[in-house]
Amino acid sequence: MHLSTHTTTRRTRALGAVALTLALGSGLIACGDDSDTAGTKAEVSTTEHNDADVAFASDMITHHAQALSMVDLTLERPLDPEVQALAEDIRAAQAPEIETMADWLTSWGEEVPDTMRDHAHAGHDMGDMSDTMDDMGHDDMPGMMSADDMDELENAGDAEFQDLWLEMMIEHHEGAVEMSETEQEDGRFKDAVDLAGQIIEAQNREIATMEDLLGS
Repeated sequence: MHLSTHTTTRRTRALGAVALTLALGSGLIACGDDSDTAGTKAEVSTTEHNDADVAFASDMITHHAQALSMVDLTLERPLDPEVQALAEDIRAAQAPEIETMADWLTSWGEEVPDTMRDHAHAGHDMGDMSDTMDDMGHDDMPGMMSADDMDELENAGDAEFQDLWLEMMIEHHEGAVEMSETEQEDGRFKDAVDLAGQIIEAQNREIATMEDLLGS
């Protein structure tokens, strides 16, 4: 069926009016969202901290510690040079960050969390650490590997280890980015918020590198 020119013109005008109304409405909503976000975001301080800062430091220490344990598993494995360099970059970045966050917690009078690496340094093997992970109950943390995941990685043959390690580390990094984004929204202590930004930048860059390595 063919529409008349008049009907087509009227319909076009009506649709145009609806589009304009929607556009104006979206603009108002967008302005309202900006105002609401600005009003709820925590004010940053160089001296004061809040519960979000404590949670970020405590959880990220545990998260980083697992990443370093995953790096430990690369030792004595036949890896591509690019993957080995990436593993060492992760160690070089995250070990000092753990120390920094532990210092914050100590200065705030908060407990520094026990991690799987503490058990490793006490002379336990990965199997014991896996049992400890079950007891500590950190599986619900974003990107955190389960005890079974860590066992699978440790027991993987050399042929599949590298790809499995990259896949798990990508997921692990994505979790760290998610946690850091929460700190940027809710945190008050400037150094912690700044560190969250550094983690987002560094780990997103490493995610892209690992995805390229998996695809090559």
